[in-house]
Amino acid sequence: MTIVAAWLAGGLLVVGVLLAAGALGGGSDRTVTTIRNAAATTETVADRSSSGSASDEALYEQTSPGVVEIKATIGRGAGATGSGFEIDDEGTVVTAAHVVDEASSVEVILQDGSTRSAEVLGTDEASDIAVIRFDPEGAELHPLDLADSSALKVGASVAAIGAPFEYAWSFSTGIVSGLDRTIEAPNGFTVAHAIQTDAAVNPGNSGGPLVNMAGEVVGVNSMAAVNGSIGFAIPVNLVKALLPQLAEKGKVEWGWLGVTIAEVPDEDIAKFGLKEPKGVLIRQVAAGQPADQGGIKANDVVVSVDGTSVEGPRDLQRIISSTPVGKVVKISLMREGKETEVAVTVGAYQAPPMPRVPRRMVPAPRPPAPQQPR
Repeated sequence: MTIVAAWLAGGLLVVGVLLAAGALGGGSDRTVTTIRNAAATTETVADRSSSGSASDEALYEQTSPGVVEIKATIGRGAGATGSGFEIDDEGTVVTAAHVVDEASSVEVILQDGSTRSAEVLGTDEASDIAVIRFDPEGAELHPLDLADSSALKVGASVAAIGAPFEYAWSFSTGIVSGLDRTIEAPNGFTVAHAIQTDAAVNPGNSGGPLVNMAGEVVGVNSMAAVNGSIGFAIPVNLVKALLPQLAEKGKVEWGWLGVTIAEVPDEDIAKFGLKEPKGVLIRQVAAGQPADQGGIKANDVVVSVDGTSVEGPRDLQRIISSTPVGKVVKISLMREGKETEVAVTVGAYQAPPMPRVPRRMVPAPRPPAPQQPR
């Protein structure tokens, strides 16, 4: 089920095969593809529970100094407040894209109360991730380590730190209550493998870290559900994959075919010349886009890309999204019961103009649509 942010309008448009979450280990409904991992090594916490993980108090003392409050000025007196966390000794901070989107100025408030101006290095609305940087001179930094989010399991203890309703450095605990959730990013694209948690996540938590009991970041808090204590975080493995492009280019280039896709219906397996339920059915091909230029047609069934088997839509999305823009790929497909091969040059997705949506949260039209906290 796709979970939609309540204040976002519109649908998914044509599947361009976007969203690199899938490229990180298991597929998704779309796809996007280190700054180095956090420079500081997590210190050993003496106060441990019998399970060997940090107590809540010790965990907060260990991680909260690396969390910052963010205030963004949008213009005409409007602004946004959110959270972020330090990832190196150079003043680099990860936050949510919707916190700093279109900001004319950004300020970072450290736990010692000092305020620093920050520069937005890059944002990606498709994943709701942004990276900013402030001058670290004279500041005592506490970069947080980044975990392997693919190792998370339902039931694992986690904590969220941030500035809900501008109550900075608030700390809430809970568990991972679900994995591989699909949520909708600010530009309408889906983010797969989102982490669901019952740790309190409210407006202002956006961009703050979701940490495990070792004090490592497992996700970036992004959305909260309406009418329920459910929060969603972008998995940190996706964040680590995006950071180089965000820091160097200011954006993420997404691989793009320009097709609408679906699973092959079980009753049509023989019709398409398949012996088993696999492959991806091409529903529509956008005129002038890479798939169209490469000769892909509606009702083709893609079975492999550059020799890599395509079992379903997530595989195709993952493969194309993680393919460098401009690369020519060989796509094997079934057409009218016969196998053929076409060469397609992967394009870069260009988002169509979208109407600006109000930043203030509004009631969801239907549950369980989450809203986008700031």
